[in-house]
Amino acid sequence: MAGAASVHKIPIRVRLTAAFALAMIIMLVGAALVVYLRLRAELDDAINAELRAQATSVLKGRPDISSMALPDPDERFVQVLDSNRAVVAVAGDARAPAVPASAFGLALRKPLRVETEVPGIDGRVRMLAQPVPGPRDRVLAVGQSLNDRNDALLGVLVSFGVGGTAAVLLASGVGYLLARAGLAPVEAIRARAVRMSLTDGDPLPLPAARDEVHALAVTLNKMLTQLREAFERERRFVADASHELRTPITVIRVEIEAALNSPECRGSARHSMIAALEECDQLTQLADDLLVLARLSDTGVPVRPQPVDAMSLLQGVQDRFAHRAAVNGRTIEIDGIGKKTFSADPDRLRQALSNLVDNALRHGTGTITLRYRQLHGPVSLQVSDQGPGFPSDLDSRAFEPFTRAQQARAGSGSGLGLAIVAAIARAHDGTARRIDDPTSAGTTIELLLNARRKPEP
Repeated sequence: MAGAASVHKIPIRVRLTAAFALAMIIMLVGAALVVYLRLRAELDDAINAELRAQATSVLKGRPDISSMALPDPDERFVQVLDSNRAVVAVAGDARAPAVPASAFGLALRKPLRVETEVPGIDGRVRMLAQPVPGPRDRVLAVGQSLNDRNDALLGVLVSFGVGGTAAVLLASGVGYLLARAGLAPVEAIRARAVRMSLTDGDPLPLPAARDEVHALAVTLNKMLTQLREAFERERRFVADASHELRTPITVIRVEIEAALNSPECRGSARHSMIAALEECDQLTQLADDLLVLARLSDTGVPVRPQPVDAMSLLQGVQDRFAHRAAVNGRTIEIDGIGKKTFSADPDRLRQALSNLVDNALRHGTGTITLRYRQLHGPVSLQVSDQGPGFPSDLDSRAFEPFTRAQQARAGSGSGLGLAIVAAIARAHDGTARRIDDPTSAGTTIELLLNARRKPEP
């Protein structure tokens, strides 16, 4: 299983090239084997024919073998052996009996071919041994070295090895280029898919050839069209629902605050009203968050920067939650240092700070502090409380949508608050993070914004 997984990690073009090279190697090895076997058979037939012809010539002519002049006497020989396997006559450098003792008895009765080593002859020898007609039992042995045959066969193998290696390398290069060209439409589709989104209406490129890749691109374009339509319907629904919810929630909130201010609201009724007011705040935040999500695009949350008065921004957030904080026995304070005006989208910053204050009221304790800092460079907006906050192991994903700490799962909340805060910070060329505040034992969330962002037209 591990080997199969590692193979699948190799790029397709490399795998295709390797398969093409392997096919070439198999074909070359097959061709080399066929040529080798065919050539060896032909060379063996030629040697056997030459041995038969020489033996026939000797038997018919009955020449004086000892006086025969053989070409290459170190590679050829003719011997006559008596019934005791003693050399009677010899031509060539083979002085010792050439026919092995194990085959000599059979050679006295009929012809046979033998391959063996013969002293005085280079390399392995193939000989034809057959009985000599006459009153005495004698054997004629005609032999020839196989060196020339073996050198010819080795030359064929070397030629195939060298030429085959060059052919495999060349074929692999051509195969790689062909695989790359064949996968070019797939790479074009992939590159386009990386840049596209559900809000981008451009389709995937279609290859010119009407092949499987073309059919795949057509199918993917149809699927993307359906996804975009579904995404657009969902986004319109969320935006419409967010707009429609805001008015009745605002009316309910005003009525609840009025009821809380009434002297007749006491006891359990007051506690129920307070709980209802908190739920109205959550519904208001949820409606605002859903509206931001509906408007969210690939470039982030749309913002309209304009001059923002820092103290007015923080005061507005404080006023919104002052009543709710008071009924829970808590306070909201403001602390500002630095320049009082900067360029940003006030509505989006108000929403981000409201999310953080809402989280502090739900999950924190003690006094909530809204801070503003801008001495040099970016603007820092902070919301602090004395609560434990979320665990440190959640820092890396706390600002992702629908992320909630384990202890907060039993309570209310959608898990969108910090994600919206981070999206708004990114829209202002900034970041959102939890920081360690040495002056506070609680939790501090900071929005670090680029104050030099130019207002959009």
